[in-house]
Amino acid sequence: MIGFILTLLGGVWGWRLAAKRGGNRADKLQYMAVFALIFGIIGLFLGVIADRMI
Repeated sequence: MIGFILTLLGGVWGWRLAAKRGGNRADKLQYMAVFALIFGIIGLFLGVIADRMI
């Protein structure tokens, strides 16, 4: 579940960052996709680590 939440947060953060830097729609979508992937992978690892600790 944490992976899904972090994926959404990464996408929102990427969109806002591109908008803040004055990017067009394609820039915003690219930033959103990249940040969502990065945060999703981090969330996946955090979920596995949390599962192993329980």
